[in-house]
Amino acid sequence: MTANGTRETAHDITVDAPAGDVYRLIAEVENWPRIFPPTIFVDHLERDGDQERIRIWATANGEVKTWSSRRTLDPAALRVDFRQEVSAPPVAAMGGAWVIEPLTAASCRVTLLHDYRAVDDDPEGLAWIDEAVDRNSRSELAALKANLERVAAEDDLMFSFEDTVLVDGSAEDLYDFVNEAGRWPERLPHVASVELTEDTPGVQSLRMETRARDGSTHTTHSYRVCHPHHRIVYKQTTLPALMTLHTGRWTFRETEDGKVAASSQHTVVLNTDNIAKVLGDRATVADARDYVRGALSANSLATLGHARDHAERRRA
Repeated sequence: MTANGTRETAHDITVDAPAGDVYRLIAEVENWPRIFPPTIFVDHLERDGDQERIRIWATANGEVKTWSSRRTLDPAALRVDFRQEVSAPPVAAMGGAWVIEPLTAASCRVTLLHDYRAVDDDPEGLAWIDEAVDRNSRSELAALKANLERVAAEDDLMFSFEDTVLVDGSAEDLYDFVNEAGRWPERLPHVASVELTEDTPGVQSLRMETRARDGSTHTTHSYRVCHPHHRIVYKQTTLPALMTLHTGRWTFRETEDGKVAASSQHTVVLNTDNIAKVLGDRATVADARDYVRGALSANSLATLGHARDHAERRRA
């Protein structure tokens, strides 16, 4: 610890991937929810050359925290510096850097540096930050390594798709229907039960029991970040058996003809270990892909359909 109470830490890992590929993955924050387990959503606020401002929502010690950071991108030095603008208590200040050092043409060392202080230099707050930084740094570096070293396989298993309905209603009413997930058991036939908490406005924890087409039920847990009245993004942290990743977003966009395009987008990575268990010994990756897409689309379109009916009734 430095004289002014700032803690400095360093975590590193060796990755069997070219340094340039690693740098690009770190620089492209849009992919972070897919790569880093704690990250729920990242939004660009500003971009100007090698300078940018981003807003991050991520879990730390089981809590959702959000902050905005300034980043300096240096592709020549393979380095990304970051500094939080407004930190979330108990953090008073936080910054650091990603530093990528080539080892061979096909491998590199990634070092994640942090420096931080606790609010009022509180020892308990500092201990909380120590634990969160250590856990998240190890998790992020391990996930980065796994993602890059399995990138070819993951590309085969990852897919995205979107379902859209046009609505003769207001974006606000559509948004409210999706935002008010606590009312889904009374509004949506495929939802058996819901536990919704929103300790921080706009940040939701959603635990839901969903009915499948065969009548079985499964439980998922998601964190949702809500931007009234145009977008809700989410990341599932408890997943169905056939997925290792599921992120998505609900969007509500006014069209030129006065309607609203209500969309549900999904990004999924399949869990090959469970394909035979769920679909049978002869099932293939293509079968699993079709099954997952069908199930998610059916639920999304059901939700969008009921949201459309709700919004159009309110306009009538």
